[in-house]
Amino acid sequence: MKKILTCLDSSPRAVPVLAAAIDLARRTGAKLTLFRSVGLPPELAHDDIVGVSPHQLVERLLGSARESLRKLGAEVPPDLLDGIEVRVGTPWNAICAEATALGVDLVVIGSHGYSGFDRILGTTAAKVVNHADRSVLVVR
Repeated sequence: MKKILTCLDSSPRAVPVLAAAIDLARRTGAKLTLFRSVGLPPELAHDDIVGVSPHQLVERLLGSARESLRKLGAEVPPDLLDGIEVRVGTPWNAICAEATALGVDLVVIGSHGYSGFDRILGTTAAKVVNHADRSVLVVR
């Protein structure tokens, strides 16, 4: 195994997902790419978007995601980190596309809670497992 795409969101679950990916990379000699997909959050406050161009809004969201991944990436030994990637898109689709584009051997993603909404639409992890063209490790 040479390349692992490590999918991290902004929840507290990102820390154990990253720890599992680091452990696996150490054991296999793989490199990690940290990844986050950014979409327009439904809970975005009206005041956050008034007077902001769509381009500026997307750049703010991408910048915030990059900064969050940089902070998490500080925990990764430098010899294991291959990069940080942030893309705009629906999370499960963006993850699958990025895994293919980077030619990774494995996707590592955290499992998520099953709220009523998740049960209707399915979780991001479940969709990645069902649609990825490569192996996926789901960390509980």
